[in-house]
Amino acid sequence: MKIIIQFIVLTLLFISTVEARSNYNKYYSNRHLSKIEKRVALASTVNKKALREAFRFYKKNRYKQRLSKRYIAIADYTKKAGKKRLYIINLYNGKVYQHHVAHGKKSGARGGRVWRSSNKRNSHMTPYGFFKVGIKERVTAKRKYKYLMIRGLQKSNKKVGLPTRFGGRDVVVHTAGYVKGGGRSYGCFAIKPQDKRAVFKRLKTALLYSYTGR
Repeated sequence: MKIIIQFIVLTLLFISTVEARSNYNKYYSNRHLSKIEKRVALASTVNKKALREAFRFYKKNRYKQRLSKRYIAIADYTKKAGKKRLYIINLYNGKVYQHHVAHGKKSGARGGRVWRSSNKRNSHMTPYGFFKVGIKERVTAKRKYKYLMIRGLQKSNKKVGLPTRFGGRDVVVHTAGYVKGGGRSYGCFAIKPQDKRAVFKRLKTALLYSYTGR
């Protein structure tokens, strides 16, 4: 009898593992995503409006834009820089990973929150809207920042993330030591160097919502 019970347990574990692996590369249903949204709304400090809009956009565009099946992220710039205001949400279980993220020099005071945002080139402000994060890790030529490219997914930010030679605005997700002290970028989504591994592995191909309260 003991051997039979052990066999049944092992069989069930094998089946659950196979199912988990098969679902790993599939998009979750709208019903599941709605449950995750509610769970995150109750358990985290992310702006509820930003959360609602991020999930709405993801549901509508995840197939067309080939967004990550595992994570979405919200940079909640209605919070001050001293807070961990980059929220990366696990779409399977609703677990939220929080990190510091800088804002643009002309978007708000050092250590403060974003009061102005813009997608215009040379504005030195934090861009707003929905973006898709790239998959290839690169290094900047001058300051050797490690970074991931982004691409604007809306009419209002479609030039953000494009090379300047094509009339775009060169904004990326990159590491920078000044983030620790509440420092500001020229508009890039700057994170702490020690957070690079955790952030980059989850952000690749993910939807990133830069929410500035607009």
